[in-house]
Amino acid sequence: MTSLTQRSLATLRAAGWYAAVVEHWNPHAHIRQDLFGIGDIIAVRSSSPGCALIQCTSGSNVSARVKKILDAPVTMTWLAAGNVLAVWGWVKKGPRGKRKVWTLTTRNITARDVRDHLAETEIKDSPG
Repeated sequence: MTSLTQRSLATLRAAGWYAAVVEHWNPHAHIRQDLFGIGDIIAVRSSSPGCALIQCTSGSNVSARVKKILDAPVTMTWLAAGNVLAVWGWVKKGPRGKRKVWTLTTRNITARDVRDHLAETEIKDSPG
């Protein structure tokens, strides 16, 4: 079985991106750590300004990863620097009784997403 990260790398490279894994194993904490706590793969190509940072996950975990990214202090800085940030969710799909194929769903994170999330958080945290 190919990992979701490997699937994402292959997809990016097929689209003309140079891509590399930037998450790593922390043997002391026994966990995998993402770049800045928000991304697994960094990618660049000449036709796209800035860098793309991709968080790879299963389709069922996309919303949890989006929330994690929106909560991260570095997210707005990453976006303000002209970079792209996205969550890629992979799920096997197909008609009943037929062979299932891996399907990619992408969710780009924007500065507006961060602002809206911060506003919602302030409303929830406000007294009364």
